[in-house]
Amino acid sequence: MALRVAIVDDEAPARSRLRDLLADCAEKQPLEIVGDAASGAAALELINAKPCDVVLLDVRMPGMDGIETAQHLRQLENPPAIIFATAYDAYALKAFEVNAIDYLLKPIRAARLAEALAKAQKSRPPPPEALADMRRAPRTALSASERGKVHLIPVADILYLRAELKYVTARTREREFLLDESLTRLEEEFGERFVRVHRSCLVARAAIKGFERGSTANGDGGDSHWEVLLNWLTERIAVSRRQQHIVRDIQNS
Repeated sequence: MALRVAIVDDEAPARSRLRDLLADCAEKQPLEIVGDAASGAAALELINAKPCDVVLLDVRMPGMDGIETAQHLRQLENPPAIIFATAYDAYALKAFEVNAIDYLLKPIRAARLAEALAKAQKSRPPPPEALADMRRAPRTALSASERGKVHLIPVADILYLRAELKYVTARTREREFLLDESLTRLEEEFGERFVRVHRSCLVARAAIKGFERGSTANGDGGDSHWEVLLNWLTERIAVSRRQQHIVRDIQNS
């Protein structure tokens, strides 16, 4: 059975060279190139439509880099094996070796590519913890798996993140998405963009329109507390007593 391969690199000459190298490898290993993509987002669209076994993935791409793209690809029901391609980068090479993740050093040689493809047939996708540790900047998007496909949610579009049972709900202006993520890890990664208003909710600073006093029914009149007013939504989010200081902090910033 032919090994289905996708090529992801933002440079057209690099994609063309990989096609030529794969053609050489196909003489010994049956291959099928399902397509190529010039960005991480385009790669997800391609692989949603045409599942593959292996992705040859460039590390350094503008916007969504290869490490982040691999994190999103893990959301697929049957995630492909990943072979990263990189120019010499001491940090990247050490990270790949520490986490036992296969990589190809540019310029890529046919023999080394054939070796990596043979290994990929028996390997699993990189573990999520390893990919998270290798990232040097917050992700540009989060991802949700729906009906066997991966949907990208730009972080800039998220108004709040709320923990519910074992999932996190990401709310945008249009709809909600269920994420298989930890709210604590999301706060660690995006602490500059989001503020915790209570133990189960992070609100995007840019989405906060203001604060108003609200009340919770409790006997005569209820207890007064602060509520977050959000841009683009009529929904209000209560601020816990422990987090009351954020009202002052944000109003004074």
